[in-house]
Amino acid sequence: MSSLLFQLLIIGLVAGVAGGMFGIGGGAIMVPAMVLLLGMDQKFATGTSVAAQILPIGILAAIVYHRNGNLNIKHAIIIALGLVIGNLFGALFANQPFISSELMKKLYGLFLLLIGARYLFF
Repeated sequence: MSSLLFQLLIIGLVAGVAGGMFGIGGGAIMVPAMVLLLGMDQKFATGTSVAAQILPIGILAAIVYHRNGNLNIKHAIIIALGLVIGNLFGALFANQPFISSELMKKLYGLFLLLIGARYLFF
């Protein structure tokens, strides 16, 4: 297995563990890892992350949460509908010619900073 394929597998495994534990993975783990560790372009990493999540990646974790009474299927379906629509609009916006990869990095960093501050201080 090539070094890049191994690194991508590790990124997927770490994101999968984080997804199973915290419900995060794509934006919080995979995209920064691909940009910062593998040197990918921000938009390319985002597109790769979105494509990796097309398959029902959370199905096994969802089964575990459901069996333990920690899942509301109605809420999940409503959120999924929002995700489908939101992903479309987010992708359309991010791929406008006036949105550079550098601006995407800055917006993403600001997003993570705000989320981190919220968790740490409020």
